[in-house]
Amino acid sequence: MTTSVSTPADAGQRWAWLPREGTWKYHALLLCLGIFLLGPLGGVTASYMNFSLGFFVGGQVLAGLLGSVVTFGYGANGKHGANYIQTAAASVAGMSAMGVLIQAMVWMGMPQPPIWQLIVYMLCIGMFGAGVGMLYTPILVDRLQLTYPSGLAVANILRALTDPALLRRSVAKLGSGIAAGLIGGVASGKVAALAAIELSTSTLGAGLLVGARIGIPAIVAGGIGWALIPHFNAIGWLQEGDPARKIMFLIALGTIMGAAIIDLGLIFWQAWQRFSGRVVVVQEPQEAWKKVDFRRIVMWVVFWGLGVVLSGHLVLGQPVGFLLFAVALVFVFAMVNGISQGISDSNPISSAFVVSVVLMAAIGLKDPIIGLMTGMVLLVSVSVAGDMQQDRSTGWRLGTNRTVQFRYQVAGIVVGAIAAVGFAKLFMAAYPVLLLDQTVMKAGEQPAEWSAAMTYKFVGVLRSLTDDKPYQRTAIWVGVGIGFAVELARKLLKRNQAYRRFVASGKTGYATDFALDAVFLPSPYAWSFGGFVNLNTSAWFAIGGVISSLLNSLPKAPAADGKDLPEDMNSTSLVGGGLIAGDALAALGLGIIGLLATLTG
Repeated sequence: MTTSVSTPADAGQRWAWLPREGTWKYHALLLCLGIFLLGPLGGVTASYMNFSLGFFVGGQVLAGLLGSVVTFGYGANGKHGANYIQTAAASVAGMSAMGVLIQAMVWMGMPQPPIWQLIVYMLCIGMFGAGVGMLYTPILVDRLQLTYPSGLAVANILRALTDPALLRRSVAKLGSGIAAGLIGGVASGKVAALAAIELSTSTLGAGLLVGARIGIPAIVAGGIGWALIPHFNAIGWLQEGDPARKIMFLIALGTIMGAAIIDLGLIFWQAWQRFSGRVVVVQEPQEAWKKVDFRRIVMWVVFWGLGVVLSGHLVLGQPVGFLLFAVALVFVFAMVNGISQGISDSNPISSAFVVSVVLMAAIGLKDPIIGLMTGMVLLVSVSVAGDMQQDRSTGWRLGTNRTVQFRYQVAGIVVGAIAAVGFAKLFMAAYPVLLLDQTVMKAGEQPAEWSAAMTYKFVGVLRSLTDDKPYQRTAIWVGVGIGFAVELARKLLKRNQAYRRFVASGKTGYATDFALDAVFLPSPYAWSFGGFVNLNTSAWFAIGGVISSLLNSLPKAPAADGKDLPEDMNSTSLVGGGLIAGDALAALGLGIIGLLATLTG
């Protein structure tokens, strides 16, 4: 990844009527656009999608595109203003989608706590998640330099739309990607043949951004899961007709955990060596925009972590022990899911919820209500932490001030906590069908327009607490073992000098290294994506990766003006980012159209 260097305020400001950059009026304008206009727009769409489909798209792309219209007036520095807008708006939208947890309460017959209690609890959880996400930023964004495909897409859009020079040189590729993503997104929702093959232009775009060494392992994992279905049926891990990912997602999460043990162990060991003075490291001066007061972040995490426990116990009456266990799990899954999102653009938040309930069942949890309220800590925190890390990756490329960006996210969480409860109450009051427990309905009774797949998954696992399934924990541990062993083998092999000379010796060495990375010894982080999604989705991810690697291996023609685009704005990243943006816009558009049709129908 490459970063941009911030330019002075007022440099190239085009529209004199705009507030001067950096003033309170400037931030007031951006905040109002983010949390009161674009955030609620993305929030109502995210809520509708989660109630109707069981998944949602974040508001980063829409807010970035529309916000750039205003911040274009600030010249090249407008990219930072647009980044602040999309950060706040995405926080509102992401929190708004968490209203499905309130729907799950209704399905389970749980007495509804007063609105203010739910808002306080969700606010504490969101603030805690933001702090944990910021705490991990130096590892996931600065040190590991994960791609975060949607974050890269937003960065490319903001750079292009606020800088005329970059816009002229990238508009054709970015625009064609957006158009193709928009058309593909709409067509996949309307054309049966495309829906049957699960066409996903955003997944194809993510593959274009990460390349074949990340894309192919996903289809390898998907293929392995498909091939093991008879075995899983035979040992009772799956029932006849179950999809492979019903058990593979547990194994996939485990592989990320196992690999993370190796990587975090190395990071902590290196930190200990520096701390003990065994290794002297010359610290390069840190850029001003990247500086964050680490002590304040730790204090923030401790304060809001206590807030989660106290509000959950004193306000909602939940047991302290399980609340503490849930808070502890956030530190694990914010890292695990952050790595997954950074590599594959997938943040498996519902999987984190399910696994947390499974683990709490192992230490004695029997009450589904407690499982829901403590699982909420995982769902909301990990979602917010993932957004935090993705937004910081966008800021990493743009050189956006991290402390200021953090404040915009906090403002979005405040509004989002209110919006989550408000939108949930609004939708369930307007559509009483959302109050009906679909887990006890026959197939013919299921409402066609409101599948609520995420709520269905939550209620299903919570009701299974009375039927403990030890094999689920076994599957997680199997994944941990595989991830640990594979990542250890990769580290030893990649650091072997003889192997490195062989790889650099010619085509045979390169091909061998590629085969190991893509098929025979792939990164557990890349491999895990195939366990979270269906086989067709993995295929689109792999296809994008292969196309990207093939195109990037071709000789590059010199730019007409002699000036090359930034390294992370090459052709495949621009088209891939455009595909993600177009598909997100299609999903948002279809969501709004569906909501309006339901309202007027």
